[in-house]
Amino acid sequence: MPSGVLVFGEATEDAKLNPVTAELIATGTRLGGPVTCAILGSGVEPLAQECIAAGAGKVIVCDDPLLANYQGDAYLPPAEGITREADPAVLLLGQTMIGRDLAPRLAQRLGTAVAMDCVALSMEGDKLLAERPCYGGSARARYTINGSPQMATVRAKSQEPLEADPSRQGEIVKQAAGVDAGAVRTKILERRKEKAEGVRLEDAKVVVSGGRGLGGPEGFKPLEELADVLGGAVGASRAVCDLGWYPVAHQVGLTGKVVTPDLYIAVGISGASQHMAGISSVKNIVAINKDGDASIFKSSRFAVVGDWKDIVPAFTDEARKLKAG
Repeated sequence: MPSGVLVFGEATEDAKLNPVTAELIATGTRLGGPVTCAILGSGVEPLAQECIAAGAGKVIVCDDPLLANYQGDAYLPPAEGITREADPAVLLLGQTMIGRDLAPRLAQRLGTAVAMDCVALSMEGDKLLAERPCYGGSARARYTINGSPQMATVRAKSQEPLEADPSRQGEIVKQAAGVDAGAVRTKILERRKEKAEGVRLEDAKVVVSGGRGLGGPEGFKPLEELADVLGGAVGASRAVCDLGWYPVAHQVGLTGKVVTPDLYIAVGISGASQHMAGISSVKNIVAINKDGDASIFKSSRFAVVGDWKDIVPAFTDEARKLKAG
C-alpha cells in the first residue's frame, strides 16, 4: 500500500542545496508525511544532513559523476528505481528546469499523471488536491490524480520551508545510480555561463522590471539603479528581450521566469497575459505607466500614471533617503 511522501531535492551548480528542496520537504510534512528526500547529482552526499535538518526523516543519496549535469537519460532510471522502491502515496518535485523535464518523463514511466507548477497542495482523505494558476494567473484550477503515486511539481517560493534544525535525526541511505554512460544519448560539449552579479532574479525579494514603454535599452540603466538601492534584481518583458534591449535570462513571464518577490515594480509594462502569468504569485505589484488604461493596473496594488523618466528617479532618490535614515 503506497504511503508517505517522496520528494526529489536538487543541488545547485556549486553543489549547494537548492532552496526549493526545503520547501518541498516542508510541503510533504504538511501533507502528513513521513517525508523521504531523494537527491541525485555529483558531490551531493554532504547535502544529506541539510535535508534532514530541513525536516526529512530519510534521505536517499544517489551520488555519481554521470549525474553532474542534468540529462534526462541519466536521471530517469535512478529516479524511477527510487520511486518504485519507496512506493510513496505522493511524489513532489520542484517546478525548476530539472523538475519540468523529469516529472512528466517519470510520470509516464510510472503510469500516472503529474500536476505541474502547483502553488497550493492539500490532502482530502487519501486524495491529493493540487492547485495551479490558469487563465494567465487570474484564476486557479484544482486537480486530483487517479494514478499512483500522485505527482505534482511545486512552484519555487510558493511554500514556506520549516525552520532548519541541525539537531534533527534521520536515516541516510546511499544508492548507486546504475546508469551506463552509453545509455545517455546526448553529450554536453560545452557550457557557457553568463556572468551574473547581485541577487538572482528567482530569489530576489524585490524585482524591478521594464517593458517596451521604456523606449529603448538605455531605459534599463535607471531601473538597475533603483534595483541596486532596493537590494533587488532587474527583470524584463518578453517584448523587450525579443528586441534585444535586455538579456533573455532576465525575461519574466510564461516563457521566461516565474518570480515571487515581495515587491514587483513594473515600469512601462502593459500587462499582457504572458507576462502576468510570471508574476501571478507576487505579493505587491507597483505599476508605472503613462497609459491610465493599461491592463496591468487591474492587478496592481499601487498604480502610478505618468512618465517613468520622472517617476523612477524620484523613487530611487526617496529609497536612498529611507535607506540612509
